[in-house]
Amino acid sequence: MALLTALALIIFMVEAQLPDVVPIPGVKLGLANIVTLFALFAMTPGEALMILLARVILGSLFSGQPMIFFYSLAGGLAAFAVSLALRRVVGRGQIWVCGVVGAAAHNLGQLVAAALIARTAAVFFYLPFLLVCGMAAGLFTGLAAQALLHKLAKLFPQGHP
Repeated sequence: MALLTALALIIFMVEAQLPDVVPIPGVKLGLANIVTLFALFAMTPGEALMILLARVILGSLFSGQPMIFFYSLAGGLAAFAVSLALRRVVGRGQIWVCGVVGAAAHNLGQLVAAALIARTAAVFFYLPFLLVCGMAAGLFTGLAAQALLHKLAKLFPQGHP
C-alpha cells in the first residue's frame, strides 16, 4: 500500500508540473487515478480508499496549494464511489468503464465542491467541457490500469505480491 501511495503521489506531483494539455483551466489527465483503479481491482476497497485518501492529503500538502484538498477529495471520493459500485458489475477486462464513469463523477464532485466554496451554481456551466476532457482522460487511465493489472496477472499467476 505504501508503494502504491508513493507512486500515486509522485505521478500526481509530476503531472501538476506539466503544462495544461488543453486550454481549459484545471483540466488534467488524472494519471494518479491509474494507481487508484489498479488498487481497487487488485486489493480490498478499504486499502484502495486509504491509498486515495493518503494521496489527496499528501498531494495537497506537498503541492503548497491547500485549496486543492477540497476539490481533490470531493472528486476522488465521487469517482471512488462510482468505481466501487461498477466494480461489482464489470470484470477486470472492463476497468476502462470505471475510468470513464469515474472521471465523470470526479468532475461532478469537483464542481459541487466549487459551487459550495464559491457559493454559486454558475460553475456548472463548465461541466460539459470538463466531461468531454475528463471522460477521454478517464478512458486512458482506465485502459492503463486494466493493462497493468493484466500484465501483473501474467507475471504473478498465483496472485499479486
